[in-house]
Amino acid sequence: MKVDLLIYNATQLVTCTSPGEPKRGQAMVDVGLILDGAIAIADGQIVAVGPSSEVRADFTARETVDATGKIVCPGFVDPHTHVVYAGDRVNEFELRIRGASYMEIMQAGGGIVSTMRATRAATVEQLVAETRPRLETMLALGTTSVEIKTGYGLDTKTEIKMLQAIALLASSPHYDLVPTFIGAHAVPPEYKGRTDEYVDLVIEDMLPTVAEWQHATRNTQHTSPFLASSPLFCDVFCEANVFDREQSWRVLEAGLKFGLPAKIHADEFANLGGVSLAIELGAVSADHLDVTPPAEVEKLAQSNTVGVVLPAVNFNLGSAHFADARAMIDAGVALALATDINPGSAPCPSMPLVMAIACRYQKLLPAEALNASTINAAHAVGLGHKLGSLEAGKQADLLLINAPDYRHLAYQFGGNLVERVVKRGQFVT
Repeated sequence: MKVDLLIYNATQLVTCTSPGEPKRGQAMVDVGLILDGAIAIADGQIVAVGPSSEVRADFTARETVDATGKIVCPGFVDPHTHVVYAGDRVNEFELRIRGASYMEIMQAGGGIVSTMRATRAATVEQLVAETRPRLETMLALGTTSVEIKTGYGLDTKTEIKMLQAIALLASSPHYDLVPTFIGAHAVPPEYKGRTDEYVDLVIEDMLPTVAEWQHATRNTQHTSPFLASSPLFCDVFCEANVFDREQSWRVLEAGLKFGLPAKIHADEFANLGGVSLAIELGAVSADHLDVTPPAEVEKLAQSNTVGVVLPAVNFNLGSAHFADARAMIDAGVALALATDINPGSAPCPSMPLVMAIACRYQKLLPAEALNASTINAAHAVGLGHKLGSLEAGKQADLLLINAPDYRHLAYQFGGNLVERVVKRGQFVT
């Protein structure tokens, strides 16, 4: 059989397969390793994976690549980002070095509200122009699929503007983008002291407008096929001095009524029961989890909700405390990693750096970190059936890594081992 692309002689072909569900527990240390492996690709899909001798005997190709001395692995999926924004917060970086905390800066009118002002002032075209280079950097570092949240508008007009920017960026064939609406990311200054009224605005005005935008976008011929078929999630920042459990429940419950599956920011600084709420509502993921107590970790392990940890945030904030990802994996949580790339708490585009931090500070093994950045991350955006592993029938998103062992992805840091990126069966770097 003739295919479009055949990559063979990979020193290690790392499949990260976990049919039908994310990896948990002992399965996290199995990366589906094939020595001297090969992969055959046709029409953007994986046709076969296996030992080079077998795959080369069954397939010829229009293009062949000898991957001797290299690793082939799935493209990374980044399941939690705020990569669409205007401006920066480099001044706050300096304030934190001088001793100000993230929450102190936020309460003083900085943080999310600072980026809100810049994003409200930007046009859709400006947001696209500022974001595209960040996405290209992420791609060069191996990220082929990216979840992107709104939440820097905090009014209906700008939240829609952010979704429009995501839609325009999604027209690129180089990466797949999954949108998430998080109008309840912070309380804007005009609603200070009136959080319940702002929640009413999110539910009664923003969500209907977002649902209408989604319907119109999916029926537009210019929308990328991936964006047209991917979920649009609803998220909320369930945190002290932001949105409490009851307010978070109201937002996510309303989102579900509009057909938007739930995600949640929970337990970053204070435990308000956000993980239990996520499980009750069938949320696809609960993210941050820095202070999640053992009892809620056990609940998470028994649920279908993926736990997403964001170690670049803790690293960037200079914190010695990280989410107890080791205990989560040991308990059976389906764990994923993400960059949380944003201008304030995590200006980090690199999934390999996130893996490196997770291994050193959260005691993940390199195999666990890789599975958490591929197959489990794909499940954290509801796309584990399509992305995140190298197996027949899945989209052909993969990386050629210039190293003899996949563990180098977490072992080395500060550089970039990604030599080539394949997206939908085409080389894009």
